[in-house]
Amino acid sequence: MDISFALTGKGYVIVAADTVAARSIVKMKVDEDKIKVLSPHLLMAYSGEPGDTVQFAEYVERNIRLYQIRNTHALRPPSAASWIRRTLADSLRSRKPYAVNLLVGGYDTSTHNPHLYWIDYLGTMSEVPFAAHGYGAYFALSLLDRYHDPEASVEEGLATLKRCIDEVAKRLVVNPEKYKVKIVDKDGVREVEI
Repeated sequence: MDISFALTGKGYVIVAADTVAARSIVKMKVDEDKIKVLSPHLLMAYSGEPGDTVQFAEYVERNIRLYQIRNTHALRPPSAASWIRRTLADSLRSRKPYAVNLLVGGYDTSTHNPHLYWIDYLGTMSEVPFAAHGYGAYFALSLLDRYHDPEASVEEGLATLKRCIDEVAKRLVVNPEKYKVKIVDKDGVREVEI
């Protein structure tokens, strides 16, 4: 039931995820943060099986932090996304695969470009201008395709994201009430209210 959206714009990536932690038909929590900040300019939205998502997100967070400590600089978004994809693909070939879908967004401080990666539970990765996971993707992808502008300002990007959230609220039977929204740009990661 997890829903997550992400889009890029002129010098930023916006990532949004619902805050409901549920299992089957039971809501267990309504204030879950499903967006993990991996480094000062990198974040990851995760969805999937509840135990797998938290465990995999924490594993990725700790290993990216360990890389930064060992090498005195953080991984760039393309390198981090590639490592995350490989880790997910390796787990798929083990006895305990993770059932996790990810949206990895970051701002590359060396090239001054935003990056967004769509990764699914099979270890498939693609760099995209916008993405969505979960049931909300059925409604949001067509809106993002129509209204996404790679040169849009942050305010225009947030307006496009709001359109997606409103469409999901109108058309999906089980509607999440709240979303966490985080932006990553040259200044780092910050949370905004929608």
